Amino acid sequence: MIKLSDAQKKFFEGKNFAYVATLNKDGSPQVTPTWVDTDGQYVLINIATTRQKARNVKRDPRIAVAVADQTNPYNMVTIQGKVVGQVIGKEADDHIDKMAKKYLGQDKYPYRQAGETRLLLKIEPLKIAGWG
Repeated sequence: MIKLSDAQKKFFEGKNFAYVATLNKDGSPQVTPTWVDTDGQYVLINIATTRQKARNVKRDPRIAVAVADQTNPYNMVTIQGKVVGQVIGKEADDHIDKMAKKYLGQDKYPYRQAGETRLLLKIEPLKIAGWG
């Protein structure tokens, strides 16, 4: 497994948005901006189980993530990887609250829909590139 450098980890730990690409059933790319995190080993993306990304990675675990520094978008890191873990339950719920604190300054994720189930994707980097 390729490891993120300390400088690369800062992109994922900071208050930077990520653009996540998954593959639709017909092979076309599906890209969405999202919050991003890392546990130091994996890139972490937290989504609702009803989202297209969830359906796509269940069928095909290949994924790409691009993160730009919010203060200078020319500084960026991109990864190509695969989803190697999918976590539902308390860990995913606690993680989305952590992301709400990071991105919104709120203790609880305020956009949860009734009956919504959160899914924490653990992404193994297979290729890493960066600029800046």
